[in-house]
Amino acid sequence: MHLDTQMGSMDLALVGDECRRHEQQGFDAVWTYETTHDPYFPIVLGAAATQRIHLGTNIAIAFARSPYSTALSAWDLQKLSKGRFHLGLGTQVRAHVERRFSMPFEHPAARVQDFVNCVRAVWDTFQNDAKPAYEGQFYRFQLMNPMFNPGPIDHPHIPIYLAGVNPTICRAAGEVADGFHVHPFHSREYLEKVVRANLDAGAKKRGKRVTDMKLACPVFVVTGETQAEMDKSLEETRRQISFYASTPSYRAVLIHHGMEELGKTLSQHARTGQWDAMVKLITDDMLELFATVAKPAKLPQALHARYDGLLDRISLYVPISGDTRSSDWSGFMKAFRAA
Repeated sequence: MHLDTQMGSMDLALVGDECRRHEQQGFDAVWTYETTHDPYFPIVLGAAATQRIHLGTNIAIAFARSPYSTALSAWDLQKLSKGRFHLGLGTQVRAHVERRFSMPFEHPAARVQDFVNCVRAVWDTFQNDAKPAYEGQFYRFQLMNPMFNPGPIDHPHIPIYLAGVNPTICRAAGEVADGFHVHPFHSREYLEKVVRANLDAGAKKRGKRVTDMKLACPVFVVTGETQAEMDKSLEETRRQISFYASTPSYRAVLIHHGMEELGKTLSQHARTGQWDAMVKLITDDMLELFATVAKPAKLPQALHARYDGLLDRISLYVPISGDTRSSDWSGFMKAFRAA
């Protein structure tokens, strides 16, 4: 199991130094995300500043762009990084795609499958000069001339991850993707019985299994050396769980555990801005269900006990602070690999 990390700052002036630091600390990959900044730009600087560490998007919003523009960005990043780039895509939700990005959203599972297939068709033309002849349900790629073809690269296989929570998107990802970004709001049981089971069902349609895919996830962790640090971590994690559990798009996790009414209550509190009341509804049992709780010295073993055999790559949900000594994380990495 690989131990990755999230990009702590998407400030382009800081990205190069941060990625170098994470490489020195021993992390296997750094993941960017699409919130307040473009997810691809930091990878340009991170790739140029490092030699070993992998870099990827977790996630870039697929429907905010065309398959061709996505394929071209990924191609350039793969060439620059010498084969260290991972393309992670997500659908987002209807309101944001339609009202923030002004893009279509209908049939998101089928649409994102078509998107992935079209991206791969573009790459085939880039690498092998294949005739552009892709015609999908939502996208097509049927025109190219030498002026616009960047040509082949040394590492043409770019792994594509899809992201999601619900069974439908899991099955869709199993049919077309190389990997899957598991949402941090999950339990071990939901990961095993819903996410992996549906990925496997989708993968079987193309003669593969879930074990042929790579599963990555930023995981909730409650930890701290002192009681004060543990209490702070507990509060932050309760708040994050309460936010995700209030989102109807993620309610399948609560339904699986018989907590649907809790989800409705949290959603109502969110609509009326009762954020503190939401946090109080997250019990200690729920923390144990959705997060790994352990002191730093025991955390590597606890993460392995929870996720070995279920995930291939994990990162801590909270990005690593630049104030943390590199030696602390180097020691953590050694303990994680030895666990």
